[in-house]
Amino acid sequence: MMDIFDEKSIKPMLISEMKEAFDSPDYIYEIKLDGIRCIAYLDKSCTDIRNKRDKKMLPHVPELSQIHKQVKEKCILDGELFVMKNGAIDFYEIQRRALMSDTFKIKLAADKYPACFVAYDIIYKNGNMLTNLPLIERKKLLAEIINENSFISVSRYIDKYGIKLFELAKEQGLEGIVAKKKDSKYYFDKRTKDWIKCKVMADDDCVICGYIKKDNNMVSLVLGQYDEDSLIYRGHVTLGVSLRILNQYKYKIIDYSPFGYVPEGNENAIWIEPGLVCTVESMPTEKDSFRQPVFKGIRDDKVPKECTINKTKNIITK
Repeated sequence: MMDIFDEKSIKPMLISEMKEAFDSPDYIYEIKLDGIRCIAYLDKSCTDIRNKRDKKMLPHVPELSQIHKQVKEKCILDGELFVMKNGAIDFYEIQRRALMSDTFKIKLAADKYPACFVAYDIIYKNGNMLTNLPLIERKKLLAEIINENSFISVSRYIDKYGIKLFELAKEQGLEGIVAKKKDSKYYFDKRTKDWIKCKVMADDDCVICGYIKKDNNMVSLVLGQYDEDSLIYRGHVTLGVSLRILNQYKYKIIDYSPFGYVPEGNENAIWIEPGLVCTVESMPTEKDSFRQPVFKGIRDDKVPKECTINKTKNIITK
């Protein structure tokens, strides 16, 4: 039987989302980092980091090639890959790096803004699966196995006081927090209410279906999300978008609306084949449209069909 360490195909446990932070003695609370969720496979001789689509990330973050030397035993870790820029975590910078292919430019970026891997969880240790252990026990094993440095660290957490941590995250301009049940097991590629995001701002992954040219080389992206097999129009995002950003990616212009009709206000849109995914951040709202949307970046760790409409008030499917 193939060892899961050698298979290298783990899909991490997913996180549900709710709007309001809460206190509970049954949960621990962590700061949510704005990066790329990854699985790290580390042994005595090698580092292998992969995103949720099993794409190898080490070619894009070569500065992390030696983090296996910081662990005491062979292990598989669940964590976040991110970049600090000007004292803050920069989602666009790590996404830009993930799409680079020129080794010289990658080296320049790594020297200027080095990446870091923060471990949330440990899944495997020395041939043993740890997924059936309670989270709090896995956290103890995680802290014991890593010697932290500037390239790899362990996520800190607090007990009980989720609201205070959420308010602190809000004050510091961070994304929010994650609440995790202390006795939760680890389920590959499954979403449960054992792990919950409480976000200052809501974000959604959307399919880019076209764009409308604006002044000063800016564009307004036409957004869509799937409802089962149907692509549904979700409005626009303009703030933070330029044609220069869009042209960094491969896309195909088409002569028809991918929605099957032209939504009102999109008569001048340039339609593109719905193959690119972007993240849009917005203020929480009960409405179907986005409130004060801001473009956060284009991402390649999701496929368009994963961008689905939220059909509930409190739990968002992403």
